[in-house]
Amino acid sequence: MPSAADLARGAPVVVRARRPADLSTLVQVLRDVHGAVGYPSVWPDDPAAFVAGPGGETAEAWVAERAGQVVGQVLLAPLPDPHPDWAVRADLPAGTLEVKRLFVYPGAQRSGAARALLTHVLREVQARDVGAALQVNEHSAPAVRLYERGGWRFRTRTRAAWTDPDGTHPWVRVYTSPGT
Repeated sequence: MPSAADLARGAPVVVRARRPADLSTLVQVLRDVHGAVGYPSVWPDDPAAFVAGPGGETAEAWVAERAGQVVGQVLLAPLPDPHPDWAVRADLPAGTLEVKRLFVYPGAQRSGAARALLTHVLREVQARDVGAALQVNEHSAPAVRLYERGGWRFRTRTRAAWTDPDGTHPWVRVYTSPGT
């Protein structure tokens, strides 16, 4: 990956559809994110499948590029049926999509990459006339700030389905997109 100095030279962030060839780079980006901020809290047995998300390589996903380098991604997926507990507790409207696997290379954080990915997702859901929801570990203060500054609305707090390394289920905050 490029150095933080290389990525900070003012190159704009470009969001585009993810391609199958991006997955290996995204696994490395995720490894760097995991090492820096602990996301995901437990390293997946199959990191490529984790990055690919629901539906594998055909999942609806976009990447952020800066200075020609893939520096992050976001996925948009239908909620599973039946809806998970957090979605039921948030009383989400029919058709709500879930924002998943949003992460940005540590050297590109604070460059606008995460905001650009979220803006793209918002345009997608608005064009489809649906809403979006996401869940975030409440201890991830930078992510919580990002969502709240972007107008995402806090809906509920609940225990995550996944576990932290100590085996506990962390508390997550559930947000819905502006207007949902």
